[in-house]
Amino acid sequence: MMKNLASMEENMSNLTSASGEAALSASSYNGGIYPPPQPQPIKKKRKVIALSPRTLMATNRFVCEVCNKGFQRDQNLQLHRRGHNLPWKLKQRSSKEIRKKVYVCPEISCVHHDPSRALGDLTGIKKHFCRKHGEKKWKCEKCSKKYAVQSDWKAHAKTCGTREYRCDCGTLFSR
Repeated sequence: MMKNLASMEENMSNLTSASGEAALSASSYNGGIYPPPQPQPIKKKRKVIALSPRTLMATNRFVCEVCNKGFQRDQNLQLHRRGHNLPWKLKQRSSKEIRKKVYVCPEISCVHHDPSRALGDLTGIKKHFCRKHGEKKWKCEKCSKKYAVQSDWKAHAKTCGTREYRCDCGTLFSR
């Protein structure tokens, strides 16, 4: 322990700050005990994608120019193009520059329209847009509550009316 502390003090005394002054040694700060300097986290580059509401909600955005068949992903279209003997190319990820795609909400007044508050995947931005800005198409048969996302409606329908709650006055009810 003492050997490590002495080694840390020597390393710290050799460091210099941006202004060129010698850094504080371990023994001159807080009784000689403080955590070693942490390396700064590497910021990953983000590619911010803004889609129109129509494009965002399209089920088959990638369409074959030969047979007009639609696909949700470009890679699926490229594989399909092989069947028509058309030129195709699958995108290869380069290990040098990994860019994370983030998606902004097309609604200007939404907090997720700001690139710093973008959502991390296409499914997430689709569900967000439906929930917050879309039409509520699915209605619960038991309680008439409406949902914009089908998976939310299905999850609700499984438990609707099964849970009982007791009011302070003693009345039982279900949500």
